[in-house]
Amino acid sequence: MSIATQCNSTQLSQECTANVQSLINEHKLPQTFIETVETWYWPIAKKLAQLKAAKGKTFYLAINGSQGSGKSTMAAFLQCILQQQFSMKVANLSIDDFYLTRKERQHLAKHIHPLLATRGVPGTHDINLALDTLKKLGERHNSVPLVRFNKAYDDRAEADLWDQMSSPADIVILEGWCMGIKAQDSADLYTPINQLEQEEDCNGRWRNYVNEQLAVHYQDLFSLFDQLIMLKAPSFECVYRWRQNQEDKLRAKQSTRFTMTEAELKRFIQHYQRLTEHALATLPEHAQLVIHLNEQQQFIQATGPQYEIS
Repeated sequence: MSIATQCNSTQLSQECTANVQSLINEHKLPQTFIETVETWYWPIAKKLAQLKAAKGKTFYLAINGSQGSGKSTMAAFLQCILQQQFSMKVANLSIDDFYLTRKERQHLAKHIHPLLATRGVPGTHDINLALDTLKKLGERHNSVPLVRFNKAYDDRAEADLWDQMSSPADIVILEGWCMGIKAQDSADLYTPINQLEQEEDCNGRWRNYVNEQLAVHYQDLFSLFDQLIMLKAPSFECVYRWRQNQEDKLRAKQSTRFTMTEAELKRFIQHYQRLTEHALATLPEHAQLVIHLNEQQQFIQATGPQYEIS
């Protein structure tokens, strides 16, 4: 039976079910979301537990998906099930937490290209910090600091707000929109693909720098991971609407400082268009599991032979 059709809700313990219900409430999801947990997250978590047991050492899982695809939601529910059902120590991180500080991005903007002031694309993350953190989570340490980023203020959170975790972890999850993506061929960078590139990167310096960072530094990070799950959007056109929903939630939850107007969001999302479309076209052949989403962000199909469950 495939991962997309197995549903064994009775195998979830009472404690785990209670924690899943709390997560559903915390994320303001409909009560029917329990069906997604039972049909999708539970068998994925079960498979991850099997893979961790087979490896012995810390198991590293990457989750890729466009903005608004549900990466952080998936990571949170997998963490909950793995901890409550399988008694595993799980580190749940986002590549967003490893953004360079505003000051560091402003330095890049001044000396390399103004578009690098905007967080998100390869070249705007502290990859050395990410590598150091992930490796420490696979070793024995009394306390590993887990950096956090405050998107409402567009800057790294103060160190006293970071989480701390003892290690080694059983499973480390890192979710992010660019996880696992390969660099593009240089010839593919020649023609601008949207208004942002046409007007603000007409000579291609920004997109070539981003591509170079992805090719050189990010592959070192991606090579740490044992498995890659991709949440595949039906098209890039869906991503703006999904990202708008995220912005609305951020505005309601936190200070309105650094939230974006509709015009600002349309410009912002264009920073991600090139590599998002590249990932939609090329990443499925590299992922161990691809979950296909419809326009309403619902899971509709899964492909990936390594996740067949008998």
